[in-house]
Amino acid sequence: MAKRRLRSGTVVLGGMGVLAATITSCGSDPDRRCVDPLTQDKLPSYECAGGGSGSSGGSGSYYYGGTSRNGKVTGGSFDKAAVDRGGFGCSGTGGG
Repeated sequence: MAKRRLRSGTVVLGGMGVLAATITSCGSDPDRRCVDPLTQDKLPSYECAGGGSGSSGGSGSYYYGGTSRNGKVTGGSFDKAAVDRGGFGCSGTGGG
């Protein structure tokens, strides 16, 4: 039985595909919702106008990750950096 040898180009291209899939899925932003920081109630997006966390535009702040049920949010954070991003090769869970 002859040994089969893979060309180095095939191995490199296969490895690059896996690396690209990992980077792409880990780099996605978590879900964000406009939320009243005191009551945890979901608000219309215009209450979080300005793109920042509660900066100009309304009484809401962006809440990242977690889940929404009956108009309330849980399991996420107002700090985007504190939320783990899910995906292939990443630790933690994705938002939802």
